[in-house]
Amino acid sequence: MSATTTLLARASRQLSARGSIAARSNLGVTRCSDFVVKRAPALSALARYYASKSFPSHTVVSMPALSPTMTSGNIGTWQKKVGDTIAPGDVLVEIETDKAQMDFEFQEDGVIAKILKDSGAKDIPVGTPIAVMVEEGEDVSAFESFSVEDAGGEAPKPKPSKEGDASEASEPSNSGSSTAPSKGSSESSETPASYESESTGARLETTLERQPSASPAILKLAAEKGVPLSAIKGSGPGGKITKQDVENFKPTGGASAGPGAPTYEDTPATSMRKVIANRLTQSMQQNPHYFVASNISVSKLLKLREALNASSEGKYKLSVNDFLIKALAVAARKVPAANSSWLDQGGEIIIRQHNVVDVSVAVATPVGLMTPIVKNAGNLGLQSISAQVKDLGKRARDGKLKPEEYQGGTITISNMGMNSAVERFTAVINPPQAVIVAIGTTQKVAVPGELSEDGTPSIEWDDQIVITGSFDHKVVDGAVGGEFMKELKKALENPLELML
Repeated sequence: MSATTTLLARASRQLSARGSIAARSNLGVTRCSDFVVKRAPALSALARYYASKSFPSHTVVSMPALSPTMTSGNIGTWQKKVGDTIAPGDVLVEIETDKAQMDFEFQEDGVIAKILKDSGAKDIPVGTPIAVMVEEGEDVSAFESFSVEDAGGEAPKPKPSKEGDASEASEPSNSGSSTAPSKGSSESSETPASYESESTGARLETTLERQPSASPAILKLAAEKGVPLSAIKGSGPGGKITKQDVENFKPTGGASAGPGAPTYEDTPATSMRKVIANRLTQSMQQNPHYFVASNISVSKLLKLREALNASSEGKYKLSVNDFLIKALAVAARKVPAANSSWLDQGGEIIIRQHNVVDVSVAVATPVGLMTPIVKNAGNLGLQSISAQVKDLGKRARDGKLKPEEYQGGTITISNMGMNSAVERFTAVINPPQAVIVAIGTTQKVAVPGELSEDGTPSIEWDDQIVITGSFDHKVVDGAVGGEFMKELKKALENPLELML
């Protein structure tokens, strides 16, 4: 018997003894003692197995898909190093997806034996090995020479989409909408494309290095003062930018700048910003918008809010937005046509009328707009809505939302009322939804009061807001849109009915 035949026979017996081959792609993990590359022939898998036969039993951790549309990601900061023990629920590494920076929480016990992709690695296809784990007590040093090839090699890069990335902030990938990513295999031509790195050859930066080291409050302060954070060297712990750093910043440009001083600052668009741009462009092109505005009195609402907050004993603090979300759900239930979606299901166009009102709430974050969802808002009390909005908003700004928490809403609210300069505005519809309402600031408006003794009406001051509804004319006719705004106005001007 030849040496080759003997080798193959031994390999066959060993593979048979080890049992069936299993892949666990849902956790981004593969047991290498049972490893096989499905896209390669059996002999290739055998060669890969023998290439790593000298390594003890181990687990390969692959780049996970942290959102339904994610095809590749960037490695941020590793929270564990070689030799560290990890338990279920521990954060292994920060990963930048097409939506946000997210934590990859591992769900198994083990010890980090090798990191295959360093912090700052970019455009790593989903399924590519990024680390190796072993059971506690195993020899970590045995994996010092372990490589990506020993783990099966790089996953294939996704093929570019013909229409670009149509990912979105509140629509599931299988919605069937013409503006949603289609459901299919990773090799489909409809798969959203990853964005190629335009590398200059310099060292790749981690996600934390690319983002300013500053709190959300400092980001807001810098935006208000027009201060570029990239030009500031933080004086706080770990180089963190402080309030004093922002206030002490002095621009080097202008009249006092020397020749050749830069007069502008370029910032590369993030993956999330590109997604938002594509999404909004598609919405304006594919959805015939029309707008209906209404002046709505909120004097009674403000008094009710003040009374409820005064009696809460610190258990809750209701905002005007909490009442608006509740009123929006009430109006959507009374005019269900507004709580509908335009969907393309396998070539058949349908209008899906939802029986539950899931309100998507637009939240501004340092990396772009997110729309976390208050689910079944019509059946929630004001206190529950308030608690959910605070929690979802905080986690949206921290990049900690799960995909199911910002995908699948049925109607959207966008509130800019906290900005006293915004009297009214119009918002872009969030497909496949058919309605979004835009909330302006509260203003004092003079209105006729009671008649005086001579029959002349007195003047009273009323607190009013302008709400503008954007409607998809494919789904909601003009008369229906008007009826929806009428019900929304009624709910807000009679806020006690929200308590029923």
